[in-house]
Amino acid sequence: MKIIESEIFKRFPEIVFGFSTKIGLNRGAPFWFNMSHSVTENRDEVNENRTAFLNALGLSLENFAWQKQVHGNEIKIVNSPGYQGESDALITDRQGIALGVFSADCTTIFLYDKNRKVIAAVHSGWRGTAKKILPKVLNLLTEKYSSSPYDLSAYIAPSISQKNYEVGAEVAERFAEKYLIEKSNGKFLLDVPAVNYDYLLEFGIPAENIERSKLCSYETEYLQSYRRDGKISGRATGVIMMRSDTNF
Repeated sequence: MKIIESEIFKRFPEIVFGFSTKIGLNRGAPFWFNMSHSVTENRDEVNENRTAFLNALGLSLENFAWQKQVHGNEIKIVNSPGYQGESDALITDRQGIALGVFSADCTTIFLYDKNRKVIAAVHSGWRGTAKKILPKVLNLLTEKYSSSPYDLSAYIAPSISQKNYEVGAEVAERFAEKYLIEKSNGKFLLDVPAVNYDYLLEFGIPAENIERSKLCSYETEYLQSYRRDGKISGRATGVIMMRSDTNF
């Protein structure tokens, strides 16, 4: 099994983090090591994949909290593991709950407040980014948990890079020119991770507290990519959890 780690979360022994890839349990085409029920009718295989991935992190399916992602800006406060309904961001201050988000090119962001002991997992494709789901999460952390930007650490997980993410004018017009490269065919190349990175900086999180993966999901063969593989693409999941067996 191949799992992507975050260097920034290694600073905190109380944090468990991992991001899955296509490689696990010797799964093959078309969906590989798929984590989402939405792309296959084989729910048992998905649950086996989730269990194996979580076990590799020292967790179990009983820890896992997940959502049906709808490309919106709805946020759920999580008080227990399990299915959380329709939303695109999960927040908890409870130890032992592993927040998961799914992706196959979309930008996902994971947050930890080392002082207030709160974590968040955010799914932010172009729609969620245009709807400013990440700033909404950051503001909620401030309002509900009194989080300070200086106490927050963030990881922007692997997603599709600008040079591989072509969009039409109707999408491009939602974003500032600095995030766009216009092509000769009237299309644009959009840098969604950069928008979210700037959201973090604008909120006041120090640059040294932010890690941005350099992996492009489209170019990296062992990552799930909808743009590359279309309907036969599986989904990855990223998971963040505060350990319940650590004194902090």
